[in-house]
Amino acid sequence: MPDIKNKIRSFIVDNYLFGDDEGLEESTSFLDEGIVDSTGILELIEFISEEFSIVVEDEELIPENLDSINNVTAFIERKTESAAAV
Repeated sequence: MPDIKNKIRSFIVDNYLFGDDEGLEESTSFLDEGIVDSTGILELIEFISEEFSIVVEDEELIPENLDSINNVTAFIERKTESAAAV
């Protein structure tokens, strides 16, 4: 799923890091590193919803789903797989 990772990375770099991805690893915590704040999480959710056509439920708003490139990618993959299985 490199395409998903690339889209998430590009969104984070463009919107929160002003084009500088130095030090941004796929496992870097957005919250611990101060990359994304609570408003930024809402913007990330909006991006995910629009870009990948998924609905993020309130109970899914947890760091395990949204706190790094790896976490967001895995979350999107789970959501799209479960939607395809229905």
